[in-house]
Amino acid sequence: MLRIHSVLSLAFVAALPLALGGCPAVAVVGGLAAAGGAGYEAAQERGVDGSYDDYAVRASIENAWNSADPNLTRSFAVTVYDGRALLTGNSPDEGLKRRAFELASRAPGVRRVYDEIEIGNQQGGWDTAQDAWITTQVRKDLVFEKGIRSGNYTIETSNRSVYLMGSARSQEELDKAAYLARYVPGVKRVVSYVEIRSGVPVANGPPPPAAPGGNYGGGYNSGPSDYTPPSSGGASSAPIQVQKL
Repeated sequence: MLRIHSVLSLAFVAALPLALGGCPAVAVVGGLAAAGGAGYEAAQERGVDGSYDDYAVRASIENAWNSADPNLTRSFAVTVYDGRALLTGNSPDEGLKRRAFELASRAPGVRRVYDEIEIGNQQGGWDTAQDAWITTQVRKDLVFEKGIRSGNYTIETSNRSVYLMGSARSQEELDKAAYLARYVPGVKRVVSYVEIRSGVPVANGPPPPAAPGGNYGGGYNSGPSDYTPPSSGGASSAPIQVQKL
């Protein structure tokens, strides 16, 4: 989510639950924002020190972008977890997208860069607000879902695609987290860059069960048959894509 639109986005967030057909989430926004403090960081398995390192890596990438071309920081966002940097946003051409990737790759502390920048026009205020609302709903569902340690997940939404980063304690936990995100109204797809806590990348874990009616992108596509996600707006065809780490 691009920070340049953050102030404008707040004006639209309250209207989004009705527009998207979901349940109102305004009441939990303050509590979820408060979870971003020191207590929230301590609850993460990467710890406060790991969070600090990731903030430093993100700042280094943003500074490199701003020094090279301010359009980079205006156009793209970077999310970092355990030294792995996710790039999102819209680029007017391949050249700017490639430059953002190259600069991020050279930043100190970066272990790997995931380029999810799309070619296209910049998002408007309503689009950015919709992404913010989706992120809030996903975070809320993870926080209140039994069996998921939500502090270990970082959520970024861009162009209605939800990107999950972090670590899961088991394949079952990660399957549930991805399933919850998939059923938030407005979600176009869910992309997982999450590792199992033991260090085994998700892509190398046991294959998930096949979804009824076909494959929606090669990831987890089904949840318990008797389970209704908290923010579910009904049936979803949003694919869940598991990226090789």
